[in-house]
Amino acid sequence: MKQHLARQSGVEKVEVSLIDGKVDVTPKEDGRIDPLQLLKAVYDSGVSVAEMEVIVRGKIMKDSSGHLALQVTPNQSFTITPNDLLKSVQSLADSSAVLTIRGELYRKPAGKKKTDTSAPLKLLILDVQKKE
Repeated sequence: MKQHLARQSGVEKVEVSLIDGKVDVTPKEDGRIDPLQLLKAVYDSGVSVAEMEVIVRGKIMKDSSGHLALQVTPNQSFTITPNDLLKSVQSLADSSAVLTIRGELYRKPAGKKKTDTSAPLKLLILDVQKKE
């Protein structure tokens, strides 16, 4: 699995802890990582993913459907799943404020055998770490 992830575009380093059951992926400084591709790479290596947490930096915006999203780059954004933490940052929508957010992009559905790696990932805000 480590090799599958290390070959993905934008990946600098992969650390695997079998004791904790965790994998930490560090992006290259100027690299962009596609979380859906990482999820697919893990499944292709024969390992099941229980959840995927990220620390991501970006701006709150409204997407083409009017939903709030975190825009990471001009071409990459994640629709945000509504929760109480979203309420604390929704006033920043379409402003120049940059946020650093710890969030969950994926949690394995209960009882499902196969994960749909083609569905878009939604960001569930777990913690707003920094507002700039």
